[in-house]
Amino acid sequence: MNQDFEPLDVPMYSQAMASRLVGLEPSRVRRWLRGYEYNYAPKTSAPKGRRRPSPLVRRRGALGSQYASFVDLIDLLFVKKFVEHGISVQRLRKALEEAVDLTGDHHFAQRRFWTDGRKIFLQIKDKPAEALLELLSGGQWVIAPIIKHVAHQIEFDAITGVSTRWFPLGKDKTVVVDPSVAFGAPTIAGRGVQTANVFDLYEGEGRNIGRVSAWLDLPSEAVHNAVEFEQILAAA
Repeated sequence: MNQDFEPLDVPMYSQAMASRLVGLEPSRVRRWLRGYEYNYAPKTSAPKGRRRPSPLVRRRGALGSQYASFVDLIDLLFVKKFVEHGISVQRLRKALEEAVDLTGDHHFAQRRFWTDGRKIFLQIKDKPAEALLELLSGGQWVIAPIIKHVAHQIEFDAITGVSTRWFPLGKDKTVVVDPSVAFGAPTIAGRGVQTANVFDLYEGEGRNIGRVSAWLDLPSEAVHNAVEFEQILAAA
């Protein structure tokens, strides 16, 4: 593995693990990370051919790796949320291309991307915080102080605006995915104990929260959060 990678860019999540963490089908994770090909049959007399749309997740780490980086993982989460809010994959791809032209950056996993469920907005540097550019609108600016997004789960870098930590149950819970801790595995924030280990001990101790809390020297709430998270993963 190239040791020059920043932690955010290190390929550490298998496609199967990324699928479990984000809650997507493995086939969709593969398409969004690596792209896909399909047969194209034009309506005119032009010859048939194969087309390969660009991946929705523009990877900046080890591009040929079978593994996803933390930024790739959060990009997948953002794309999933956009799609769940009714924005088509085709529109997402065009919006990302426009964003690249405007900012030079190709990641959705940033604080500046927003959606209201119908459109995608991009906050531009040096513009007022409430002024958002509506992508795919021909350059229309809007004032949108309340726009749904996933910021309640994501911690962003104060300078770059790129996501650095993910709290999959929300920031009020103790489960965190941090690429600089436990090689990106879900852990208890501030303690570094993997949630999978907490859950294994929970099962081994007859599902007794108190015993697990005492054994690992963790607050009961942290044990509850770890168990809840692992049960969600198991049910996915």
